[in-house]
Amino acid sequence: MTEYIVLGIYLVGMIGIGVYWSKHTKNSEEYLLGGRSIGSVLTALTLQTTSMSGYMFMGGPAQAYKEGYFTLWYAVGDGGGAIFNVGILGKRMRRLSYYLGCLSPIEYIEKRYPGPATRIIAGLIAIVFVYGYVLAQFLSAGKTMQALLHVPLAAAIIIGAGVIVFYTFAGGYLAVAWTDFIQGIIMVASMVTIFVLAWGQVGGLTGLNTALTQLDPTLTGMWGKDNMYEGQWGVVAGAVGVYLIGYMGLPHVVIRHMAMESPKLAKQTVVIATVWNQLFIFVPYIIGLMGIIMLPNIGDPEMVVLTMAYELLPGVLAAIVLVAIMSAIMSTADAQLMLMGTMLGRDIYQRYINKDADDKQLMKVSRYCILAAGVISVIIALLRPPGVFSLVVFSFSTLGSSFLPSYVGAVWFKRGNTLGCVLSMICGCITSIVWEAAGLASVTGMHTFFIGIIVSIAAYLIGSFIGKPPTKEMQDLMDRAACKTKIPAGFATANYKDIAPETNGVLTFLQESAYMENRGFAAV
Repeated sequence: MTEYIVLGIYLVGMIGIGVYWSKHTKNSEEYLLGGRSIGSVLTALTLQTTSMSGYMFMGGPAQAYKEGYFTLWYAVGDGGGAIFNVGILGKRMRRLSYYLGCLSPIEYIEKRYPGPATRIIAGLIAIVFVYGYVLAQFLSAGKTMQALLHVPLAAAIIIGAGVIVFYTFAGGYLAVAWTDFIQGIIMVASMVTIFVLAWGQVGGLTGLNTALTQLDPTLTGMWGKDNMYEGQWGVVAGAVGVYLIGYMGLPHVVIRHMAMESPKLAKQTVVIATVWNQLFIFVPYIIGLMGIIMLPNIGDPEMVVLTMAYELLPGVLAAIVLVAIMSAIMSTADAQLMLMGTMLGRDIYQRYINKDADDKQLMKVSRYCILAAGVISVIIALLRPPGVFSLVVFSFSTLGSSFLPSYVGAVWFKRGNTLGCVLSMICGCITSIVWEAAGLASVTGMHTFFIGIIVSIAAYLIGSFIGKPPTKEMQDLMDRAACKTKIPAGFATANYKDIAPETNGVLTFLQESAYMENRGFAAV
């Protein structure tokens, strides 16, 4: 009964946040990007909780349970993921997306790399593989609710997904950001509590390693159980790189940069996100390792954390851990549903169906697209897709391979053009799909993400040097995004909410004339 009460309070609270923000969201920019008003703490936690998902409570521990210490390669990369993601993209993407007047990461791609094929290809890839992510989250939610309520998996998926869809549908980006903030705190506190208690049970690191070595020496080696990846440095590089740099290719993650209140917040966001990462990233994998010793006969390794919670904690605290798992799932699923609504509303409906749609129509369509995406995802989730780990890593690898070069090149590589972007998306996506479908990772020793990103970067560079360079106007915008302007630095880094995209002509005049210098401002 305790679990029912705690979970009930949590779910009602999430719904309440959605209702609250539904009454305080007035236009499409607020609904889709929170009015670009998200501060550093909120940005950091929504960025990281969105990245983690139910994978960190189910997929990661399960893989550690099956493969041993090898899975810590994923954690090694993940530990520095925030530094790369925010440090490389944060400021510049925030500025450039504002200058271009973009409300979605796919619209951003199209405006930076203009052309009829850009948005169609980017939209198709994003929609299909973000769906893969959503399916993994709904399956995780179903397993958690099933364990708690002792109901069939289908009913559990419907209950868990229903709450996520509702508050995302009602409150938009601000509801997602604030629920992510609360969920992030719950996630860290719960996982660290289980870790500390289990740590004592196995006798610390020495006791854990001794027990694992006695059971199977290869579990403590760097190549995985039975040395399954021995000598396959391409697999290791992919395991590290997929979460070290892969976040920069995820549309539902990079949209967080676009929603920051100011580019100045990027440095604070990096610090907060990195500290949060170190508290959380390694713990799930180590819990999976401890599960090998503590739960040798568990039927489903994806239930390691949940089972430990019941064995180590009293009823109320165990229920809070269940809530933490739901938090991890919801914090990613809501972001992905929000992105689906943004893409289908802004990038499909307003772009191709009703170009004259006003702000109210766009909000309405985006909301119903979220609802439709949620319903369809639930239906597909009921068909029992693959395990959470494989589904997340595959979707992650494909999205990262498809978009990472284009997002990074958009603000760092002036030569980057439409042909490079299109080739990169197509080649990266196809390579990832073929590599995974044919099982080439085990044959070649090359991780899907590792080979996918290499092919994608090569295609981006080749296409960019063959194709027509970006326009002078676009290159000037990139300079402004990097603060490489001839106007005063203080002006260039001002609060961009006061400078609408429509005032580009005024800024161009200030840059190209002596107006500022004549009034006492020194050019930089």
